[in-house]
Amino acid sequence: MFALNFNNTAMHIFYGKVALIAYLKTIKTTNSTIGFVPTMGALHQGHLALMQRSLKENDDTVVSIFVNPTQFNNPEDLAKYPRTIEEDIKKMRVLSDKMILYAPSVEDIYEGNTVSQNFDFDGLENQMEGKFRPGHFNGVGTIVKRLFEIVTPTNAYFGEKDFQQLQIVKKMVEKNHMPVNVIGCPIFREENQLAMSSRNERLTAEERKEAAIIYKTLTKAKEIFQTSTPQETIEFVENSFKNNERFELEYFVIADESTLLSVDHKSKDKKYRAFIAVFVNSIRLIDTISLN
Repeated sequence: MFALNFNNTAMHIFYGKVALIAYLKTIKTTNSTIGFVPTMGALHQGHLALMQRSLKENDDTVVSIFVNPTQFNNPEDLAKYPRTIEEDIKKMRVLSDKMILYAPSVEDIYEGNTVSQNFDFDGLENQMEGKFRPGHFNGVGTIVKRLFEIVTPTNAYFGEKDFQQLQIVKKMVEKNHMPVNVIGCPIFREENQLAMSSRNERLTAEERKEAAIIYKTLTKAKEIFQTSTPQETIEFVENSFKNNERFELEYFVIADESTLLSVDHKSKDKKYRAFIAVFVNSIRLIDTISLN
């Protein structure tokens, strides 16, 4: 354990699971609750909002910062993913010095065997991100399951920007009978409505400004969807990006919110959601919006 001291107040920081588990045993009681916010660092206001909610709703809050190699199908993306641990600690400290940080090494998590488990998420893993990032959700399932086993949280908080990931984590918890309440939290957006993401740090100021097109297109698509077919809505989005030199549309999908299966017609009793992935140079941005 390492206790970082700012202004004479300490935040508990652990780099190894053995010490973290031992410490958590000393603070747990029969009725106490542990909130957990798993992150890959490069913290932004969206992450801090998850932490704030956990602090409000639980006796103790654990935050993890770990760039998980098994969920990256692109080695370049893994290499370039921002790692800003010192800045992250400062941001956490400003929010609250009462949180517990777990910042493990790859060795501490994987113990020399850095491979994913294979999961069956009842087909949720085969849509959108799963189609374009082979093996991604096996990596997500592996790390989240491992972190849940280490932290044993009562409540775990995830942002809805990664809505497919949120549904998959819920499915993993259900199928493995894990006693964790998985809570989805609203997307935090920048002033121009770009969904907050650690990857935004890699954008130039101009790219970041122009990336407002993603949410503008989503909101217009939602409007069109009310009176048009799913296919007509998809064609609008595809045409919106067709002649844009800076942004490359990877996918735009309208899906049933519960199954994540793409839809070709609407039913009154179902909830629909739009999902989008866009490249700006080699930087991949995703977003989502409810269509109901």
